[in-house]
Amino acid sequence: MATLSKFPHLPFSSTKPHHHLSLPLPLQPHTHLRRLRRTLPSITCKIHEIFMPALSSTMTEGKIVSWIKSEGDRLSKGEGVVVVESDKADMEVESFYDGILAAIVVPEGSSAPVGSPIALLAGSAADLDKAREKAKAIGVASPKAEENSTKIKAATETVSAPIQQSNDTLVVERKSSGVVIATPYAKKLAKQHKVDIGSVVGTGPYGRVTPGDVEKAAGIVTASSPKKSANVVVDGAVASAPGVSTAAGSVKASGGGFVEIAGASVVPFTTMQAAVAKNMVESLSVPVFRVGYPVVTDALDQLYEKVKPKGVTMTALLAKAVAMALVQHPVVNSTCKDGKSFTYNSSINIAVAVAINGGLITPVLQDADKLDLYLLSQKWKGLVEKARTKQLQPHEYNSGTFTLSNLGMFGVDRFDAILPPGQGAIMAVGASKPTVVADADGFFSVKNKMLVNVTADHRIIYGADLAAFLQTFSKITQDPESLTV
Repeated sequence: MATLSKFPHLPFSSTKPHHHLSLPLPLQPHTHLRRLRRTLPSITCKIHEIFMPALSSTMTEGKIVSWIKSEGDRLSKGEGVVVVESDKADMEVESFYDGILAAIVVPEGSSAPVGSPIALLAGSAADLDKAREKAKAIGVASPKAEENSTKIKAATETVSAPIQQSNDTLVVERKSSGVVIATPYAKKLAKQHKVDIGSVVGTGPYGRVTPGDVEKAAGIVTASSPKKSANVVVDGAVASAPGVSTAAGSVKASGGGFVEIAGASVVPFTTMQAAVAKNMVESLSVPVFRVGYPVVTDALDQLYEKVKPKGVTMTALLAKAVAMALVQHPVVNSTCKDGKSFTYNSSINIAVAVAINGGLITPVLQDADKLDLYLLSQKWKGLVEKARTKQLQPHEYNSGTFTLSNLGMFGVDRFDAILPPGQGAIMAVGASKPTVVADADGFFSVKNKMLVNVTADHRIIYGADLAAFLQTFSKITQDPESLTV
C-alpha cells in the first residue's frame, strides 16, 4: 500500500504558544489576553489534496482503477481510498488524514501525472463547500483524463464529424476577424471557380489557404492527386473519403502514413503495454551482442522429475542454475548505468519474464543464489500469483540484475530476447529436445538438448565473459545435484 501526505500550511502550531505570550503582562492581564485572542489569526479550514503517487521509479502517470470510497464518505487515517494502476501493478492507496472525501478530481478509468491532485479531503463537514470550490478550480476532470478519453473516442469513430467541427471553428474565427490568409494563386483560383475563400480551411502554415485547398473545395481532382480508398488515416482515425479503392481496400495516408485496413479498429495501449513499449525503445540505445550455446539436459530432466512432486518448477531450477553460474561470473551480473563505469551488483536477483493478460512483467527472485531450491519455488509461485492479480510491489518487479525468459514450454527451440534497461544480460531458453550427438570416439547417441541465447550489453560484457558464463551454466545443468543443496 502507498501512503500520501501533504501537511497544510498553518500560520502557527496550535500546540505551541505564540512567542509574545511569554512577555511580561501589563497590570490588566485579562484585558490584554482578550485583545490577544481577537488579534490571533484563526485556523483556516483543513483541506488536503490526495495526489497521484509514484508507485515505481519509472512511473510518470497512473490510472485510476477504482475509487474505494465515494464523495461524501468519511475516511479514517490509514484507510484505503483508491486503487491506482501503475506501469506494472495495481496498488491500494491509503488516506493520511481523517476527514471526508469532498471531491474526486480524476474519475475511474482516467489517468493523471504523478504528483497531480486526484481528490480533495475535507477536515470536517464545514469545509466541504470550500473543498468543492477548490476542486472546480483544479478541474472536475483532469486535463489528462479528458485527453485520454478524447483519444479513445477518436480511435473508434470516423473523423468526418471532428473535421467538420474544426472547419466551422476556423470559419467563425475568420469571419469575426475579417482576414483571410491565402496565397495569391489560391485567391486567383477561388475567383475562377467561384469558391468563397472565406469558407475554405487552409492546410498551409498558420492556416494559410493553398491552391490545393481551393481545388479541393471546388471538387477538382488534379492528375497529381493521389488515389484514395474509402478509408484513409487522418490523425490516427479512419475517415470516409471518395476515390478509387485498391484491391486490398487500403492506401497510405497523405504524408507517408501507415496503411489502414478497411474495418480495422484502434485499441490504445494499457498502462502496462505503454511501459513495455517504452522500455523496448530505450533498449535500442544499448549496444548488444548475442551468444548461443547448446546445453545437454538429461540430468536436469531427471532431477526435475524427482522434485516436481514437491512443487518445484523448471523455472525455479533454471533460475537457481543461472544464479549459481553468476556467482562465478559477477561481470555478467553487472550493470552499466552511466555509460562510463561498471556497477557490480551485490545481490543476484533473477527476473523472470511472465506473460499476463494485457502485458508482460518480470517478477524478481531476490538473492536467488542464497535460497534453497524448495524455498525458491515457493517464492516463485507466490510472485506469479501476485503478478497475475497485479498485486506485485515495486521492489518485486524492478530490482532484477539478470533476466530469464523461457519459451521452451511452447516448443520454441530458439529465440533472441531484448535486453531490459538497467541490466547487463538476459537469457532466452528454448525447448529441450532429443538430439543425435557423437562422442569423442565417434559413437552416436540421443541426448536431450536445449539451446540458450544470451543477449548482453557489450559495453561491460565481452564475448569471452559470456562464453565462460555459458560453459559454467552448462556444467551445472549436467551435474545438477548441487542445485538441491
